[in-house]
Order: sequence, then C-alpha cells, then structure tokens
Amino acid sequence: MSRVPFTVRGAEALRNELRRLKGEDRPNVIKAIAEARAHGDLSENAEYHAAREQQGFIEGRIAEIEGKLGNAEIIDITQMPKTGKVIFGATVDLEDEDSGAKVTYQIVGEDEADIKAHRISVGSPIARALVGKEAGDVVEVTAPGGRRSYEIVDVRYL
Repeated sequence: MSRVPFTVRGAEALRNELRRLKGEDRPNVIKAIAEARAHGDLSENAEYHAAREQQGFIEGRIAEIEGKLGNAEIIDITQMPKTGKVIFGATVDLEDEDSGAKVTYQIVGEDEADIKAHRISVGSPIARALVGKEAGDVVEVTAPGGRRSYEIVDVRYL
C-alpha cells in the first residue's frame, strides 16, 4: 500500500481517537457484553446483540486507524522550506476573481479534509490547481459548481 500524507495535527487526531477507542470504548463495550450475558438467554437479548454490534464497529475502527497510521507519511509543514509555493499542508488565502470573496484553505490529506474548518483534500480540484503555484498567480478551477478563477493572495506554512 502506498504512503498516505497526513499533517501533524491530523496524525495526532487519529492517535487520540485510537487511544480513546482502546482505553475507554473497548473496555466499556466488553463490560456491557458481560452484563448482557448475565441476563440469560442470548438469542433474545437485544442488549447483548447491540453491544456485540458496537464491539464489531470499535474493533473495525481500531484496525482502520492502525492501518492508516501504519501507512502515514506525516508532513510537518513548519519544517518545510519556505519557498512561497503552495504545497501539502500550506494555508492559502484566495480571492474569487468574479465575486471578490476571500477564502482561506489548508491543504490536507483525504482523512483530514473538513470544508467547514477550511481544510481541503490534496486530491480536490481546488487543491490540485493550487499546488505548485505562488502568491499573485491566478488559478482556474473546474469544480462541481462550475468554473471559477481564484487569485492566490498569500501562502503560509503554519
């Protein structure tokens, strides 16, 4: 499997979720299964079946996170050379050429993307258009909402 890029923040968020799943959620569901077993007949015990289903979800998520972290390439943007070019992890201030609206995005890995938090996936149309460009450049983006032009106002490495 190929390496998957993560920011330092994104990898730490996954590690925190893994710690919670292993340290809190897994022991709680094991306890719930034991309590449900104590109620007797398992074939008609809804609590038991719900707890087992939850256990399956938790174990699947643990395996998924461990796989992602195992293939992660953690990129610390603060350690990268400050070339002024848009790269993975950079925060980019844009101005829409048509409306004049200003927006800021950080380019992150697929698992970290959250448009409400202004983090876009490196594989998104906007990020692909921005990578390699620098402040003052104008990029054309074909997005689901149509074609847009953005001017790169600033590139920061936070």
